[in-house]
Amino acid sequence: MVSDQPREPKVDEYVKKQGGWKADVLEQLRALLFESAPDAREAYKWAQPVYEVKGPFCYMKAFKNHINFGFWRGAELDDPLSLLGGSGEKMRHVSLTKVEDIQEDALRAFIRQAVHLNQTKGDPTKG
Repeated sequence: MVSDQPREPKVDEYVKKQGGWKADVLEQLRALLFESAPDAREAYKWAQPVYEVKGPFCYMKAFKNHINFGFWRGAELDDPLSLLGGSGEKMRHVSLTKVEDIQEDALRAFIRQAVHLNQTKGDPTKG
């Protein structure tokens, strides 16, 4: 990953701990996040990598057989390819099981929309 943005050491540890294809997916997502949201801050909260601009807008969470790439305001995102799963009031996620599952253009659009929503509506955890 090539980025001028500071990497959170706890996220580095999280990625390394996953190993194999999970680490590859997580690193690809990190690169995509830093590219798509240059003002985002990487943090480690709630036992997962979290990305913030005026509050959290997305996260990555490793499970046994997949990675969830989730969005706090996912229910508000335009999703023409129906990639987002979940049934909560606000949050949605994309489940990934290999690097080839990463649809970069669609994920870039989600990231940019999520940042824009935080910039216009504020921190999603505050209301």
